[in-house]
Amino acid sequence: MSNLDRRDFLKVLGTTGAGACGVVAFSCDDKRRAEQIASAQNGGLSPSDLDWGKAPCRYCGTGCGVEVGVHDGKIVAVRGDTASPVNNGLLCVKGYHLPAMLYGKDRLLYPQRRMPDGTLKRVSWDEALDLVAAKFKETLDKQGPEAVAMYGSGQWTIFDGYAALKWVKGGMRSNNLEPNARLCMASAVMGFVTQFQSDEPMGCYEDFEFGDDFVLWGHNAAEMHPVLFSRMLENKRKNPGVRIIDLGTRRTPTSDYADVYIEFRPGSDLAIANGILHLLVKQNRIDRSFIEENLVFKRGIEDLDQIGYGCFGDQAERYTFKDKGRESSLEELETFLQDYTPKKVSEISGVPVQQIEALANVYGDSKRGTVSLWCMGVNQHYRGTWMNNLITNLHLITGKISRPGNNPFSITGQPAACGTVREVGTLCNRLPADMVVMKPEHRAKAEKIWGLPAGTIPAKPGYHAVDMFRALSRGDVKAMWIQTTNPWVTMPNLHRYDRKPGDGRFIVVSDIYPTPTTDVADLILPAAGWVEREGMFGNTERRTQHWDKLVDPPGEAKEDTWQIIQVAKRMGMGHLFPWPEDNWHKPMYEEYRSFTLGTGKDLASYDALRETRGLRWPVVDGKETDYRYAAGHDPYVKKKKGVHFYKAKGYGEKAAFWIRPYHPPPEEPDEEYPFWLCTGRVLEHWHTGSMTRRVKQLQQAMPGGFVELNRADARGLGVKPRDWVRVVSRRGEIKLRVRIDDRGKPPRGSVFVPFFDEHKLINRLTLDSMCNISKEPDYKKCAVRIERA
Repeated sequence: MSNLDRRDFLKVLGTTGAGACGVVAFSCDDKRRAEQIASAQNGGLSPSDLDWGKAPCRYCGTGCGVEVGVHDGKIVAVRGDTASPVNNGLLCVKGYHLPAMLYGKDRLLYPQRRMPDGTLKRVSWDEALDLVAAKFKETLDKQGPEAVAMYGSGQWTIFDGYAALKWVKGGMRSNNLEPNARLCMASAVMGFVTQFQSDEPMGCYEDFEFGDDFVLWGHNAAEMHPVLFSRMLENKRKNPGVRIIDLGTRRTPTSDYADVYIEFRPGSDLAIANGILHLLVKQNRIDRSFIEENLVFKRGIEDLDQIGYGCFGDQAERYTFKDKGRESSLEELETFLQDYTPKKVSEISGVPVQQIEALANVYGDSKRGTVSLWCMGVNQHYRGTWMNNLITNLHLITGKISRPGNNPFSITGQPAACGTVREVGTLCNRLPADMVVMKPEHRAKAEKIWGLPAGTIPAKPGYHAVDMFRALSRGDVKAMWIQTTNPWVTMPNLHRYDRKPGDGRFIVVSDIYPTPTTDVADLILPAAGWVEREGMFGNTERRTQHWDKLVDPPGEAKEDTWQIIQVAKRMGMGHLFPWPEDNWHKPMYEEYRSFTLGTGKDLASYDALRETRGLRWPVVDGKETDYRYAAGHDPYVKKKKGVHFYKAKGYGEKAAFWIRPYHPPPEEPDEEYPFWLCTGRVLEHWHTGSMTRRVKQLQQAMPGGFVELNRADARGLGVKPRDWVRVVSRRGEIKLRVRIDDRGKPPRGSVFVPFFDEHKLINRLTLDSMCNISKEPDYKKCAVRIERA
């Protein structure tokens, strides 16, 4: 399969995932094919009959460019945008079916209030907004700012996130603002922040063309980011010496395209990375001049009893562990790594010594470019920040960083997890442009830009996402607003958040469709989706992209930003949003942009973004940056060659190499629960499926949840494909149909279950352990048993 070109790969994958539609789903830049598609799907309309606008795709963090065709006020077609440097006209199967995502029969069309008997009553927008304002104001008056909360999303537009940030932190004086992105990329954030004192990757998508070796750490890119994976395969087709190495806990479609598949025991990636470092140092395959010029060494708290896992004992209610770093050295690293011999690492991980040595050869070869890629397998980890540190360490110690084809590259899962969450700062401890609420000078800058009295923004961080919902369950948080996300499907150890009638909480949910989360809401607000409103996203490679409103939303649906502003005005906080109601997008964005200018995170102007297919920050004098920290690429680097980690002021403008040990998982299989459970996504559906399950073709291709079993385990259990089994953990159980030798192939003793099916809530079984630094939950490792149903 490795000889397939980019389009062939996507066609094969699309056909595998969604029947014949995959054959045409990825070639919309071809004029003839685009005309055939448009004509077939739109009652004989040709592309020339449609009004076309540009937008980034609504789904993952890749940020593919899409052209959107409108006829009679409705989206009737999409095609890949050939002018987009992200995807060059290609789309995956989900992108091709974008229009149907907006036109499900059960769209939420008007505000609804839940009555005491549990029924929903239609109410006016004025009544709904008055109610939200009254409930939040009452909670602030009686319980204070720590009792209110807002839970948003990496699917928020930049406008939504910035409005939420101002209202919650500048208006209600609360830091209880969190996104669902805490569940998917917080470990990547803290990886970059702990090492560079600035978030987000230094590389860009051109790395897929420049790299020689691609090492995928638990990342099923073929299904989760197929357009990016196709760029990798195209590089390999043109340059047969390119190698793809897939490290995973189960075989996936990515494994099928890889040159080498390396299977490891869950959690042992910590040991593997240290084993590679052991060999690099022992064999002197490190760049000592780069180390001397650009690195400092750090070591944090490593005692397991002190750190814990965030889910046992007192930590099961609130997990507030804080790491504390100290100075270290290359010499201390050499001593530390003596415990990570290939033989010992092999015993921990199950990876043969020869494969550990092969990985060291990949990272240690100075003549070949190495790109490390990871997503949820590394981030959703009980030591996710440590794993981010360790992967980046492999690049720092070899000098393979901030150069084309040589970078650690965290791939993002949501369309604006970078642009809205990480850059705007919609987290309980953050403000825009890498600023944090704990620093007085950062709070003062925000208060000045927002025209607020000194001391308005509190210095104490709010609840992180898991603790926020724990506080809601306890009753410490009384009022919560949830927008653009579905936590009653996605939160780990989900049963603990079951609501009881009359629990004294007030929950308002803004969304476009009914979900298990709207099912528990006291008030439901209909939201405008995607191109039914103006918006901006920021993708994985630091590219900010703008789109115009192209169609009206159905019924009375309104964009999330408008909802927030209207509530703020009713609470006497209208001064936070001083712009005309019919012309606020540009001034709001430019105010937000002012936070970034001169910081190394400079965003492009509103006008520039409207005219382009997005620009990668820092944008200085209208020019975007492809490689951060790199001489000749980054305008903030003044040296003539090499790198300069100028954001790391606390480290003397050097990067930090953090020494991190192996810790075992918090829960492992035993006699009673003998299987590992891993959860994740599938090609056809995105996240909880609340949008993609409304798309007929995608839902037909993947109609429901399932459990993947190893063939030998299935034989031992006496089950065959499509049989029903019960998957049982210490926290709950669900009934699922069996799949064997399907796209995913787990090893013996492991099972995989996707989480897109709201009728099969796998997160009622997962453990709410989390990373000790990022506080991101681990959805990849807990123990279950399988019973015949």
